[in-house]
Amino acid sequence: MAEGKVETKKRKTSPGEFARQVRAEASKVVWPTRQETIQTAIFVSILVLILSIFFLGIDTLFGAVVRFLLTLA
Repeated sequence: MAEGKVETKKRKTSPGEFARQVRAEASKVVWPTRQETIQTAIFVSILVLILSIFFLGIDTLFGAVVRFLLTLA
């Protein structure tokens, strides 16, 4: 027997008890308000637009560098 290892038996949860536990946990969830959801969606959209423009620029720059290097060969 391994020292320091404690085995505990887990009792099985019935489907009814599981459903009650899920309902209890779901009632603890704090849902965002409509205003918070709209603000977050706008923020995410702006961030996606900025990052897509950034990566377009990086891709264009690397493409130009590769095309230049291929003309040297």
